[in-house]
Amino acid sequence: MPETRTESDALGNVKVPSEAYYGADTQRARDNFPISGIRSSPEFIKSYAMLKRAAALANMKEKRLDQRAGGAIVKACDEVIAGKLRDQFVVDVFQAGAGTSVNMNLNEVIANRATEMLGGQKGTYKMVHPNDHVNMSQSTNDTYHTATHMCVYSMLHGRLMPALSRLQKALDSKSREFAGAVKIGRTHLQDATPITLGQEFSGYSYSIGACRQNLANAASSLLVLPIGGTAVGTGIGSKPSYSADVVHYIRECTKADFAVSENIFGVQQNQNEEKWVSSALADLAIAINKISNDLRLMNSGPISGFGDISLPAVQPGSSIMPGKVNPSMAEMMNMVCFQVIGSDAVVSHAAQAGQLELNVFMPVIAYNLVFSVEILANGIDAFTERCVIGIKANTDRLKSIIDRDTALATALSPYIGYARAADIANTARREGKTVKQVCLEMKVMKEKELDRILDPKRQLKPTE
Repeated sequence: MPETRTESDALGNVKVPSEAYYGADTQRARDNFPISGIRSSPEFIKSYAMLKRAAALANMKEKRLDQRAGGAIVKACDEVIAGKLRDQFVVDVFQAGAGTSVNMNLNEVIANRATEMLGGQKGTYKMVHPNDHVNMSQSTNDTYHTATHMCVYSMLHGRLMPALSRLQKALDSKSREFAGAVKIGRTHLQDATPITLGQEFSGYSYSIGACRQNLANAASSLLVLPIGGTAVGTGIGSKPSYSADVVHYIRECTKADFAVSENIFGVQQNQNEEKWVSSALADLAIAINKISNDLRLMNSGPISGFGDISLPAVQPGSSIMPGKVNPSMAEMMNMVCFQVIGSDAVVSHAAQAGQLELNVFMPVIAYNLVFSVEILANGIDAFTERCVIGIKANTDRLKSIIDRDTALATALSPYIGYARAADIANTARREGKTVKQVCLEMKVMKEKELDRILDPKRQLKPTE
């Protein structure tokens, strides 16, 4: 049996592993919530530690927190921010409401590490106490919410937005590369009038750009923090200057323009900002899912499918069919998008379930937001590098197909009318001939004029 130490809380004694930096509250959470094995992400713990550090500095400035204890807390927070003690943050993401267990996990680890730095023993809490010192001027109800804003904002700007920028740049590059690749357009999955592959890819780039702007607008709402609201938004247990002071230190640490909410009650009661960001992430997922679907369709074949493009071969596609290659990166991107759309549904349900002064479902909101940003950023980077950048246009196939496209008859309508053009298209399709062949047989007009009107490149823009 591993060695343990005995700690006590309001409910009695608790056995804690003797080498653990966490304490009784965290151990109870470990015992109570063996749910998923998923713990808070390193990014979330880092943001929460930044908040704890800022709170200690603010409390020292206000002379509420002893400089010796406060200095040790700051140093312990610095270690957590640097990625140390990661194995000590052990609470399942599916836990008691509000995130109290995660907050106390941070408080206990920081308190015990600070105590150790001061020469004390873990679990004593005389030099540095989890609640009295590390959690001074705070409640889970304002800190968990604040840490969520800090973490998601940081990940959006540090990881997802750059990944989107790289994807958009790659799509722009392909749009230019494929500017001369004329192909059949498709509507209702049926042949339509000509388009260039470059024009299609310009649409994909535009879609990503619009999503980037929408996401940036949503992310800016996260700069508003409810810190200092403590339990219900009134700020009980903190000094009047505390909110401004702690945000000053948060800004100093994160280099982001965070600010105290003009109405802490509104931000603490509601999850408007989280829901806006979640919706923007879902909108992005929908856009990328559509692009992924299109690439899979255009890559389909190689014999019986569309065959407009070739996606890079990244791995064998079958355990039984030799030589088969699948659009694996696009399929991965589809699955990431499905998950993000599902996560938005979780956030929506959790956001509407808040009651009075608090939404106790913040842990599942935070988890799904952080997870969505993480898998989107990782997925988009892999998709860009291992798929989009290497796409090739099958120009010979595109040309051979477009020459037989009966939708070319659309260009005849202004000259001979819709009904006669439709008759020509139907005849060409029925007899397996080109539109030009049928027109010549029907003596619609001279061949030179037909070549001019039916030229696919002439149909790529409004008729002059």
